[in-house]
Amino acid sequence: MSKYGLIGAVLGHSYSKLIHEALGNSDYSYFELTPQALEDFFARREFRGVNVTIPYKVDAMRLCDEVSAEARAIGCVNTVVNRGGRLFGFNTDAYGLSYMIRNAKITLEGKKVLILGSGGTSRTARYVASVQGASQTVVISRSGEDNYQNISRHFDADVIINATPVGMYPNMDASPVSLDGFKRLSGVLDVIYNPSQTDLLFEARERGIARSNGLIMLVAQARRAHELFFDTELEDAVIDRVTSALALSSQSIVLTGMPGVGKSTLGKLLAARLGLEFVDTDKLVERDTGTAIPDFIAQHGEPCFRDAETRALASATGEGRRVIATGGGAILREENRKLIGRNAIVLGLDAPDERLVCEGRPLSSGVGAIQRLRQTRNELYHRVADLMLVTSTDPLQTLSDALALLKVSSDR
Repeated sequence: MSKYGLIGAVLGHSYSKLIHEALGNSDYSYFELTPQALEDFFARREFRGVNVTIPYKVDAMRLCDEVSAEARAIGCVNTVVNRGGRLFGFNTDAYGLSYMIRNAKITLEGKKVLILGSGGTSRTARYVASVQGASQTVVISRSGEDNYQNISRHFDADVIINATPVGMYPNMDASPVSLDGFKRLSGVLDVIYNPSQTDLLFEARERGIARSNGLIMLVAQARRAHELFFDTELEDAVIDRVTSALALSSQSIVLTGMPGVGKSTLGKLLAARLGLEFVDTDKLVERDTGTAIPDFIAQHGEPCFRDAETRALASATGEGRRVIATGGGAILREENRKLIGRNAIVLGLDAPDERLVCEGRPLSSGVGAIQRLRQTRNELYHRVADLMLVTSTDPLQTLSDALALLKVSSDR
């Protein structure tokens, strides 16, 4: 039996093994246990260290010989270390959430914090808010005094932390709350990491609010658990490295930018380099309509083309990882921006105006047309992008620059 691993009831979608292997622990397995099997597992004490997830975080605390003050204050443990036959319980989720908050450049000190949900993750969020000096912490639950029906009483919140599973894959077309009415928000944190951009985080992005999903929290808490397992210290840089690698291995790459900036050229090179399928949404539109885009716009008008483009985006960004090149105007529609960023690393491309002139394209057939398009679209390109890249006249140089941005190692 492996000496390290993750205990839980259902672990099929867990990233923990990938993360711990990336941290250097090759002896890490999954243990799906029934409640009775959990008791037996702890009684045998044949492990050196385990992480604990739903629904056993409270039970695990009861089965430990000693529990850290932090875990006791939170009310559950997620990491157990066997030291000479005695079981020590810790809560590394608090460290992970704190790291997530700091990485997003969000502060809780002196802020009113609204925590959505009342479960185990909510307890962790309450503890972190208290330690970081929040002026007020309010828990929103379905049936508590503060609930989703009277949430308007807390429209003065500064930070929202979603500690519920609402919006998680596969039920992604849902959000625990609308951000309409919240006029003071400076941060939105969602512990969900699949999809990478929940509807809640999309709303925050559209409003220019600092935000983060839970992937970096997951990696950071695993880093701390690894340190406890092996009585060692890892540099902070390992969190960024592993988070980037995990995002790249689990998400599509979507390329946006002005017409003629080189999305298709880079997309094909990236797809070949990473071993992924390449999809060009303009080509999907032409395939589905049976008409070249300039002819389709001339015959049916731009609004009809945009409808076809949205359908193509929905198809391209569905199940599976791909490299996707989008049309230059795809970012004009809110629904398209949501599709583009839902489960992808969005790479925005740019180039000088004179390199963007595209003869035969009705919307970008001269420098003047390009400049007018840039005035209406530039802010949207930057809003939707996770990373921005100025393309080179040499496609291979652009590929090299893109791989560096994506943190793809040279020996990949």
